[in-house]
Amino acid sequence: MNRKNALFAGHDAGAESWATVASLIETCKLNAVEPFAYLTSILTAIVNGHKQSQIADLLPWNWMNKAAQV
Repeated sequence: MNRKNALFAGHDAGAESWATVASLIETCKLNAVEPFAYLTSILTAIVNGHKQSQIADLLPWNWMNKAAQV
């Protein structure tokens, strides 16, 4: 399935970006995290200045724990 989706990526950089997003979505699914809510939340956090030194907080398995605490 991924091969068909990546077929129209346009170029190598687009295919690499697509693979990164697809990997994040699948990792969310494996960790019982809703992908749209996760991506919306972490992109908002990054735009609002989330510290790079705390990037591990934004991984799906860590994000799920923080979302449950809020």
